Amino acid sequence: MLAVYKRELRSYFQSMAGCVFVAFLIAFTGIYFMAYNMTAGYPYFSYTLSGSLIVFLVGIPLITMRSFSEERRNRTDQLLFTAPVSLWKIVWGKYLAMATVIAIPNVIFCIFPLIIMSQGTAYLTVDYISIGVFFLLGCVYAAIGMFLSSLTESQIIAFISTFGILLVLYLWDGILSMLPASALSGLLGVLILLAVVVFYIWHMTGNAVLSGIVGAAGAAVGIAVYIADSGVYENLLTNVLGRLALANVFTDITSNSIVDLTGIALYLSIIAVFVFLTIQSIQKRRWS
Repeated sequence: MLAVYKRELRSYFQSMAGCVFVAFLIAFTGIYFMAYNMTAGYPYFSYTLSGSLIVFLVGIPLITMRSFSEERRNRTDQLLFTAPVSLWKIVWGKYLAMATVIAIPNVIFCIFPLIIMSQGTAYLTVDYISIGVFFLLGCVYAAIGMFLSSLTESQIIAFISTFGILLVLYLWDGILSMLPASALSGLLGVLILLAVVVFYIWHMTGNAVLSGIVGAAGAAVGIAVYIADSGVYENLLTNVLGRLALANVFTDITSNSIVDLTGIALYLSIIAVFVFLTIQSIQKRRWS
């Protein structure tokens, strides 16, 4: 895994993708820092950092798009299938290289609160926690982008699909506000999510019978619950899908100085899930 990690990390800076990401994120944040903290005298660097979230929409797809799609396009992914290193070590090696690229600007950000402190009042605890959560959020987005890259051999498709998903997550609160709150809408939403799960099971296993059984059983249970107590489905989509507003865990710190430990656990869980899905996606190609 260490050899994969070193090779990937070196490639990010040889191809300039890593340099562009680090430089642009630092420059963008630096402009906000000068405007809010130095010129306006605002003492929270965490507030400044929240303005840099939009950089992730372009920056994260830039460093994840080539992770597996390039290997697949060049047919060098065949080496992954025959390498003496286990597949999960290869995937984790690639992922940790991406996380290191994301970590570099965040380490530099640790200097900014000290600059604020040298000029007056500073809130170091909030600022450093926000930097850590900002880094974790970037790692979550990188895990999603890596999974999408494993699904295609086109770097352009990997970039666009990752950008689209991250844009939806960025606008998630506004999207949820447009969802209907009725019980019937909740049931329809559950059935749509069930259809997505069934499609994924079919795509990964190729077993139409298993997929059909899961879909039929899930639909039967959902409809039975609706008949027994339709009130369960009222505001269900908003309540359940509201957890996918991933940026809220970070903005709770920047806006209210509230650290949501369950949100951090959610970040770590999403990272683990998408790394696992990436491994399964590659395993599927190995045996197909």
